[in-house]
Amino acid sequence: MLIVGLGNPGPAYERTRHNVGFMVIDELCRRRSVQSVSKSSFEGELFKMGEHFLLKPTTYMNLSGKSVLSVKNFYKIDDVIVIHDDLDLPFGALRFKKGGGHGGHNGLKSTDAAIGPDYIRVRMGIGKPEHKSQVADYVLHPFTADENLRLPEWISKAADAVEMLLRADCADVASKCSLKGM
Repeated sequence: MLIVGLGNPGPAYERTRHNVGFMVIDELCRRRSVQSVSKSSFEGELFKMGEHFLLKPTTYMNLSGKSVLSVKNFYKIDDVIVIHDDLDLPFGALRFKKGGGHGGHNGLKSTDAAIGPDYIRVRMGIGKPEHKSQVADYVLHPFTADENLRLPEWISKAADAVEMLLRADCADVASKCSLKGM
């Protein structure tokens, strides 16, 4: 299985709302014995975790699908999980589904264009700004001080759920691991 965390590369984006996918991949790498298998052609940081792969595309969000497709084709991987931020859910929410639309998320839009929409999505709620015109600024800003206090527990719960997805189906994980918020 290929597990993709969406985000943007570089220290300027490290702790932003848009990078929760990267944060979950970092947590999985911290927990498990992983081996870097990155190649420049993958356009991302790739780690092997047992028989599974963890990917952080370094293409920037809007081109994430290019990296996902490259790794998926090279290793001939059928099943993909994508972990991403979701403006339509309150902070701390955790939801799971297979397939669906991109909801305006540029990383999902790029991934859908590259591999189609039939993959598991781990949706992590980040809340939304007051005005739609503030979306780009909102997702590229760090979490609030209060959110930062709850962030480690939330990332840990998301990593637990991803580990469960490696041995259980999406519906089972959704019934056991979904959160309404924190």
